[in-house]
Amino acid sequence: MSPLTDHGLAVQSRLSQAYGLSPDAVLSMMDAVSRGGGMQAQFNVPELGGMGQWQSGGMTMVGDMFNNGLKNTVNNLCGEISNAYYQGAFYQPAPQPQGSWQGQQQGGASMTFSGGSFGSWWPSDLGQPSSQGSQNNLSYAIFPQSRRLAVNLNGQVTVYDTGDHLIGGVGQQQSGDASWTFTSQYGTVYLNQLPVVSGAGSAPEPSFVQPEPAPMQPEPVYQPEPVSQPDPAPAPVQQGGNSDQIFAALEKLGSLRDMGILSEDEFAAKKAELLSRL
Repeated sequence: MSPLTDHGLAVQSRLSQAYGLSPDAVLSMMDAVSRGGGMQAQFNVPELGGMGQWQSGGMTMVGDMFNNGLKNTVNNLCGEISNAYYQGAFYQPAPQPQGSWQGQQQGGASMTFSGGSFGSWWPSDLGQPSSQGSQNNLSYAIFPQSRRLAVNLNGQVTVYDTGDHLIGGVGQQQSGDASWTFTSQYGTVYLNQLPVVSGAGSAPEPSFVQPEPAPMQPEPVYQPEPVSQPDPAPAPVQQGGNSDQIFAALEKLGSLRDMGILSEDEFAAKKAELLSRL
C-alpha cells in the first residue's frame, strides 16, 4: 500500500480519536472505502466485529448482526471516510507493479499470473477491482461500481452482472457438480444464477423477426330490426254516409283495439262518433 498523503494522515488521526479506534483499524476502513469508489466497502476489521459490508445510503452489515450500536458506528465512520475520499487523495501515487501476481488464497491452492500488470486477466474496461482472489482452478475480481464480477475458470474469463448483490467471499460446493458460490447481503449466491454479460455461456443476440400482421376481420354489418307500423286509422266517414260504411269503420276500430293500437277509451270515443252518424 502506498504511503498516506497529508490529507490521508489527517483523516486517519481525526477518525481514530473520534471513534476510539486504532490507527490501523481506521486505515483498513479507509482502504476498503477507497476500493469501493467512496460508495461502498467490504472489510474485515476485528475492532469492528470482523467481516462486514457498507453501502452509502444502503444496508450496513457487521459480523454481530444484532449489534445496532456497532452498525451505527460503522455506518457513521464509513460516511465520514466517504466524504473525505472526495475531498482529496488518501495515498501518494505509486507506479503500477509489473510482473507476476500471486492470487489471494481462500481455502484452496493459490494461482500465479505472470506476463503482465497486476490483475491483467480481466477485461481492461472494468478498471481496478475492489477485491480479488483465487481458489483451486478459479480466480475472481469484484467491481462493485459497475456491478460486475469477473471470473477466470481454467483460463476462460466470464463477466457476470451482480445486480444489487454486494458480493463477498468465494466458496465451492464439493457435492454434485462442484458449483461455485459467493456471499452477499442476501446470503449464498450461486455463480450460475448470475446473468452472463460476456465470455463463456453468454447468450447470442436474439434475431428479431417481424411478425406477420394478423388478417383484418371485416366489421360486422348490423341490420336494423324491422319496426311494425300500425295500420292506418279508418278514413273519416262523411256526415250522412251510408250505414255500410259506418259498420265497416266500426269493425276496423274493433280490430285496432284488439291489436292494442287503440285503447278502450279511444275505441269508445270513435265508436260513439260513428254511431252518432247513423
